[in-house]
Amino acid sequence: MDNVDRKILAELQNDGRISLTELADRVNLSLSPCHRRLRALEESGAISGYRAQLDANALGLGFDALVFVTMRDAIRDTVEAFEQAVATIPNVLRAQRLFGTPDYLLEVVARDLPAFQRLYDERISTLPGVQQLSSTLVMKSVVENRPLPL
Repeated sequence: MDNVDRKILAELQNDGRISLTELADRVNLSLSPCHRRLRALEESGAISGYRAQLDANALGLGFDALVFVTMRDAIRDTVEAFEQAVATIPNVLRAQRLFGTPDYLLEVVARDLPAFQRLYDERISTLPGVQQLSSTLVMKSVVENRPLPL
């Protein structure tokens, strides 16, 4: 990956709907070489996909919480069952396995506190292998959806 590839990636992070012609202009390439580089970046996995960035508040999902999960044990079957089950909960925007305690950090959105409580009680607390849950509410997002530093 060279500086031109980094420029292509930076432009796409800034505007994923940019036309190929505009992208080529911005990175000072002709259309064909730009297209070849773009396809190579996609095939290499550097670009994993394209999607719209939505505003959770505008869609009625303004309640944001972080849930810390401590597992009963770290047996492979339990961990796999937990990870597969948590991946099926649409309100879990991000689930990260951590070193140390707690074992997982979940970023969860909901419509409001009662909706979060139902989700917490009915889905999250019943996930396989969960020993303990602890949650905190997000007061304000200071940095989010930041492009990767290239």
